[in-house]
Amino acid sequence: MRVLGIETSCDETSASVLRGTGNDVTLESLVILSQDVHRIFGGVVPEIASRQHLTAVLPVIDQALGDAGVTFTDLDAIAVTHAPGLVGALLVGVAVAKGLSMTTGVPLVGVHHLEGHLFATSLEHPAAVPPFVALLVSGGHTMLLDVPAWGRYEMLGRTRDDAAGEAFDKAAKLLGLPYPGGRHLEALALHGDPARNRFTRPMLRRDQKPGDADYYDVSFSGLKTAVMLAAKASANLEIDGRHIARGFQDALTETLAEKVARAVRATGRTSVVLGGGVACNLSLISAIQERVGMRVAVHAPSPRIATDNAAMIARAGLFHAERGAWAQLDLVATSSADIPGMILR
Repeated sequence: MRVLGIETSCDETSASVLRGTGNDVTLESLVILSQDVHRIFGGVVPEIASRQHLTAVLPVIDQALGDAGVTFTDLDAIAVTHAPGLVGALLVGVAVAKGLSMTTGVPLVGVHHLEGHLFATSLEHPAAVPPFVALLVSGGHTMLLDVPAWGRYEMLGRTRDDAAGEAFDKAAKLLGLPYPGGRHLEALALHGDPARNRFTRPMLRRDQKPGDADYYDVSFSGLKTAVMLAAKASANLEIDGRHIARGFQDALTETLAEKVARAVRATGRTSVVLGGGVACNLSLISAIQERVGMRVAVHAPSPRIATDNAAMIARAGLFHAERGAWAQLDLVATSSADIPGMILR
């Protein structure tokens, strides 16, 4: 089966062609056009994102088809992100996908953006398939899941306020770093002293036990405030910034690593899969591997697959298409929705 994926949930316009059956897949093309205009504003401007998608989406799709050497007659499905995300941005992708499906006769599949991130890492690591413990860490979401099988996702914990990616971007902004700030803060933290600014590990206590409401949950708003206070107290942020960045990153990654380790112990899984824009942070990967031990495999995507991209949408779309879960032309774009198959605690 060959699937065209379309992704426009935020500020990347992306299209991809993927071919395969089950977990045996081949990525034939992937085009990602990032909207650098948002750097001027220090964050994504929804109206601008939507307009940029309108301009770029058809050329990006044409490029993906051309790179794969296929036409619409070679496709078995068109998969598109319909939730969650910026509604205006999602509407562009959904409208285009509907139009293409209607004019070409290729059936349509609606894909949940976060489910796409769960599938993404398997594009580079064939062993990153269920069962596993998943950590989704992106700009808008932070979730800890048990995944016994594709299509079955048990929520263990989530952020109670800021997502990990948002915390990275806000902390980077407080330190005067460019947007998006994650990779800039990570680079700066390499030169920091971990003992200079040791921040409290949020929502981690020695007396926590399974069953407690905060055993798996995380919270980063307080950590962000601690960075703000440290930055304001600095007499020379150009020098102190690297130490603050290191302290922030250590607190966030060590907190997430401990939560993942708790999930591994509770579920008995021997595999951990990371997904989302923060999933390629090397300090996070290292902290998790150290905490869970070498008997547990930790699979993380490359930066290209960690970012919002259409390859992961095509991959999730293939899974649903093989099960006949076709969408109709009344498919809607929505800013918030649970992952299909999610079991909430």
